[in-house]
Amino acid sequence: MESTVFGFTESQIAEFGVTFGLGAFMLYMLFIIGELAWRSKAGKLGTFVLFFVLAFGMLGFVAKNIIQKMWGIQ
Repeated sequence: MESTVFGFTESQIAEFGVTFGLGAFMLYMLFIIGELAWRSKAGKLGTFVLFFVLAFGMLGFVAKNIIQKMWGIQ
């Protein structure tokens, strides 16, 4: 028998933390990138490059989750 916390198993809590916790952290990272671009007066191209390069890793994490949901892999 699996132990539960408030009716949730450890795997359910971990999945929630990874999905929403890292999602919130990623949004905060986008805010930091925008703040960096604004304070450095990067301009349009510089801002685009900052967001593209620094946020590229986050795109892979989001794509992995979307592919898992579409294919039913867990």
